[in-house]
Amino acid sequence: MTHFEEDTAVRRVEGGWSAELDPRWNVGENPNGGYLLAVVLRALVEETGRPDPVTVTAHYLSPPAAGEVHVRTEIVKPGRTFVTATASMLQGGREKVRVLGAFTDLASRQGPTRISARPPDIPPPEECESLIELTRRAGRKIPEVMNRFDLRLPPDSPWGRPGEGDPFEITGWIRFRDGEEPGALSAPVFADAFPPTILGAVAGGWVPTIELTVHLRGRPAPGWLLGTFQTRVLVDGLLEEDGELWDSEGRPIALSRQLAMVLGA
Repeated sequence: MTHFEEDTAVRRVEGGWSAELDPRWNVGENPNGGYLLAVVLRALVEETGRPDPVTVTAHYLSPPAAGEVHVRTEIVKPGRTFVTATASMLQGGREKVRVLGAFTDLASRQGPTRISARPPDIPPPEECESLIELTRRAGRKIPEVMNRFDLRLPPDSPWGRPGEGDPFEITGWIRFRDGEEPGALSAPVFADAFPPTILGAVAGGWVPTIELTVHLRGRPAPGWLLGTFQTRVLVDGLLEEDGELWDSEGRPIALSRQLAMVLGA
């Protein structure tokens, strides 16, 4: 099994599902938000019998620690096309994450298609720079979760040094470091794997997510994903971050938005 498969595995227990959070997905002392969402989605996919979370929203109530968690699931509305369900992740009897989502089988979807958006135009991965190497050369500590990914930024990336009046932005290539191909359940992890858009440009040490929404638009083809994330409004320490993920065939496979807050170092 790959790290992602192993570390998001769930097993049915009385009253729901059990999972073990692995510290290799931590940012500091706590697991990454996209990883937590993926664990809950494993349980919801099993519960609904539908493989693709077309829209999911997670509210992060308090950070869990690495170790055992319980996931309580509930079908809100069964249906032929979509199954709507909710779930709560609990640890030590306290609710840590609450998720609401709609699930379907994207392989059976048919209908009008028109895409006016285009993927970002950046150099290929082999001409971009590893974020881990950039962080190491800068003498900064590498969060453990970043060792799960191969994330590369273009040499002229504006990340961390936007011009006056420009949005905060980060764009780059990403894949799992252990070679696992991207899938429907890993899309939320990639959507939350890039460093915060404002990091390096605004003083702060931690940017925890309050709410994360991901729309899955297609199952990704094998290979690199291209991600771009942008923040236009930062007010009183609260920011939005809008993201797009494109697969190796140039198709949009996920759109995301999250609300996060800037905390001191």
